[in-house]
Amino acid sequence: MRVPKQLRDGHTDDAVVRQTEAEDGSVITVDFGPDAADMAVDVVDDRVLVVMDDRQFEFELPAGASEVTANNGILTISE
Repeated sequence: MRVPKQLRDGHTDDAVVRQTEAEDGSVITVDFGPDAADMAVDVVDDRVLVVMDDRQFEFELPAGASEVTANNGILTISE
């Protein structure tokens, strides 16, 4: 699984993007910080929609992704 271009190229100015690999698959985490604690995430077809306060963006669901969650300002995409 690869980090989506939108997460790599500027839509996450103040966020920390990490990708980790394990035997059971890879995980992408995006830490938007404490100001994004009320972040909402929705998956529609192959698009992920992220809404935080006055910011909104979307990106294509990475191939192989099986779960997208948000908790305390951290977006997690898992295989």
